[in-house]
Amino acid sequence: MSSSGISNDAEESFMTEVVNFFDTAPPLKDHSLISKKLREFIEHNSHASRNGSSMRKIVCITSGGTTVPLEQRCVRYIDNFSSGHRGAASTEYFLKAGYAVIFLHRRGTCQPYCRSLPDDPLLECFESVSDSNIQVQQSQAEAVMKAVTNHHAALTAGILLKLQFTTIFEYLQLLQMIAIAVSDLGPHAMFYLAAAVSDFYVPWNSMAEHKIQSAAGPLDMRLAQVPKMLSMLRKDWAPLAFCISFKLETDSQILLEKASSALKKYNMHAVVANELATRKEEVTVVTIHGNACIRREAGDDIENPLIQLLAEKHRVHIEANMQSHQ
Repeated sequence: MSSSGISNDAEESFMTEVVNFFDTAPPLKDHSLISKKLREFIEHNSHASRNGSSMRKIVCITSGGTTVPLEQRCVRYIDNFSSGHRGAASTEYFLKAGYAVIFLHRRGTCQPYCRSLPDDPLLECFESVSDSNIQVQQSQAEAVMKAVTNHHAALTAGILLKLQFTTIFEYLQLLQMIAIAVSDLGPHAMFYLAAAVSDFYVPWNSMAEHKIQSAAGPLDMRLAQVPKMLSMLRKDWAPLAFCISFKLETDSQILLEKASSALKKYNMHAVVANELATRKEEVTVVTIHGNACIRREAGDDIENPLIQLLAEKHRVHIEANMQSHQ
């Protein structure tokens, strides 16, 4: 048996699945550029301090759902439900709490500081005043100004880095890049894994290159299971980072049991359990020390008290880690 309690054969099989996933995945576009941005962002924030007292903490927030392409030249895909609202709102509150944020999000999903704007802000926030001039609509002026000001301030200060994914292949390659890049920060790094990640996929090397033709008749396709990369994140990629995963269920009767199981199985520091129907009103933070139920107060986002609680747990994690190395 290995130290993790998994048989050596099972662990070797798992590692083979992980290696095969990355070796056969399509190369990540702009890999060098993304790597450069990550290095510069981490370098900038690892030397920055809040009130001159300590290293700035960096959190990677994953947001939105991954897709599973059915063809290499993709026309059809399997999608995961997620608007990205929680990740976008959480980004705002982590920035407010003094963190630098790597916002790893699905293209086209909700963005930080844009939650109060219409779904199509470019068209709905502006109006034409002449053939050559447009202006912000008066009814949207305050919301637009606040969104632009806050977003620009975070980017200018170098405390917000936005990276995009669409497919499961892009997401996991980017997550691995980020984790390895922040591993030198030790306990000052955090992962807030709110993205809805596909459980099954079509391996790239067994995927049809061109559009699958409906004339061929009923489609019979076998999906492979996506390797559970949370284990890799905790054990190999960034072992000292503070890691939070999410568990979403539609059945409240099994929610806490599934969250507790995930906490132990993947050695998470916390699991945020939320039921689909009530996820914007109530969540439960599951840890080895017990469960904490958080409810949204009137006029507030539930992400506000959630991030306050997690930031405090992260502070305790950093202090405990520093003391153990003294």
